[in-house]
Amino acid sequence: MCLIVIGWQVHADYPLVVAANRDEFYARPTALADFWTDAPEILAGRDLEAGGTWLGTTRSGRFAAVTNVREPGAAQGQHSRGRLTQAFLAGHKNAADSIGEIDRAAYSGFNLLLSDGRALWYCSNRSETPLELPPGVYGLSNHLLDSPWPKLLTARQRFAAALRNLPDRAPLFDILADDEIVADTELPATGIPLDWERRLSAIFVRSEAYGTRASTVVVQAADGRMTFEERSFGPDGQPIQSSLISTGV
Repeated sequence: MCLIVIGWQVHADYPLVVAANRDEFYARPTALADFWTDAPEILAGRDLEAGGTWLGTTRSGRFAAVTNVREPGAAQGQHSRGRLTQAFLAGHKNAADSIGEIDRAAYSGFNLLLSDGRALWYCSNRSETPLELPPGVYGLSNHLLDSPWPKLLTARQRFAAALRNLPDRAPLFDILADDEIVADTELPATGIPLDWERRLSAIFVRSEAYGTRASTVVVQAADGRMTFEERSFGPDGQPIQSSLISTGV
């Protein structure tokens, strides 16, 4: 997952709203979002290589999402980061207690968002203190929360405006489809080649081998019910399919 914008308790009717793009190599085997047969409480896509998920919800209103920290050349962690989200979605402890049990040294650099329906928490093993987030709009990519990367600043600004259009989710997908590449003078310096800094500066990433594979919008109503809409893509951003699934509480 390479971009997440999340609105927490800023809309009177929808306490949790998420718009997210997952960027990954197209060759990595992936299952599209659905309820899991071996854990039917969980609604999420699935990484078939490591077994976890990048973003998911549950029938009871839990939410979890993870992004990696872009740090070329860093040592590989002992466990897949997708296990972090899977463990929370499959569990019953609140978000704060779940974060307290994470062995942060066992993973490559990660950013983690967890909500148990009552609180939203952020945790990274590249920052010292987990945070319970107050109501607001937040952006996350492959650095720390609310890093001033141009695509995050743009996405957050447009997301805040799009909230006014709910329950219409189309404006949120319009944000996620933005493939504009920013000017070289605005690019972050993350240690990767310039041509890839350019590609990855877009909200929606396109290339033959790597890019945005899923755009997801999650909207939680005041009664806890989740609407989970996913659009999946192949090389160069070619659409594959769309799905719309709702959870009951």
